[in-house]
Amino acid sequence: MAGFTIPGISEKDALEVANLLQKQLSTYNDLHLTLKHVHWNVVGPNFIGVHEMIDPQVELVRGYADEAAERIAAFGVSPQGTPGAIIKDRTWDDYSVGRDTVLAHLSALDLVYTGVNEDTRKAIHTLEDLDPVSQDMLIGHAAELEKFQWFVRAHLENAGGELANEGASTEKSAARSVKEDTPAQ
Repeated sequence: MAGFTIPGISEKDALEVANLLQKQLSTYNDLHLTLKHVHWNVVGPNFIGVHEMIDPQVELVRGYADEAAERIAAFGVSPQGTPGAIIKDRTWDDYSVGRDTVLAHLSALDLVYTGVNEDTRKAIHTLEDLDPVSQDMLIGHAAELEKFQWFVRAHLENAGGELANEGASTEKSAARSVKEDTPAQ
């Protein structure tokens, strides 16, 4: 840690906030790489719509990574944006679906967003007393990430409000669940 931090916050609290934001930075870096992977590997009917839907998500998430990194630096801490940092901070499995259909990827991606959104909300709660400025930043991120998940779920939802990947606990099982429900083409 540098010999300074943001005025009005203790060095101890600054370090705690920076560590929490480092986890968000790694999450965002992993998410934007996962989204590009989906963008490159999605096939089948509705390919182009989903292919084009993913890129704006990638750009916003890359921006969130930049905001988190700059906030960490403002606390006098060095943000870590390397692949090794992602692996060190990772509490989730690597994305497990390769070349596959629109519904398979969106089913798996729904689970990715669930994990990211749950973790972001936990971070928001933790930041409430520590640093409302960082909390506000993550609240803004959460609003868009939750909207992205809604975009994904709109493809998976039936008229009764049920998701095609209901009950799936892994990306591969989510991808398989929609294949079993989809008639052969």
